[in-house]
Amino acid sequence: MVRAGVISDELWALVAPLMPSREGLRGRPLSDHRRILEGIAWRFRTGSPWRDLPEEFGPWQTVWKRHHRFSIDGTYQRMFDVVRSRCGIDANDDLAELLSIDSSVVRAHQHAAGAPTIPGRALAAATDHTGGSLE
Repeated sequence: MVRAGVISDELWALVAPLMPSREGLRGRPLSDHRRILEGIAWRFRTGSPWRDLPEEFGPWQTVWKRHHRFSIDGTYQRMFDVVRSRCGIDANDDLAELLSIDSSVVRAHQHAAGAPTIPGRALAAATDHTGGSLE
């Protein structure tokens, strides 16, 4: 079961007027913006690849493309600005505190542990080409 309803009615009332419109343009109408935003939120909350997006949010390509467009055309920035101003969050001080990352949950990749990746590589580096020790 996919958890939907992440975007509350109150939040949607703030950001809905900021969504791009195809009014006056030819072509197919845009998919429901709220459902697309729910899909984007689901993807970032779970950390899954775009291709694993559940069908309830529509085709993953559509959700990714809308996310990409919102990033480029400033839709996200306008949404963040409206929410910040409505909630009284100072753009410089409070937001940095809200978005800080706790380093205790950031892990290094297993290959960053410092062990040689090829067996004997450390030994080969410590000897010269004639087989003698460099020491």
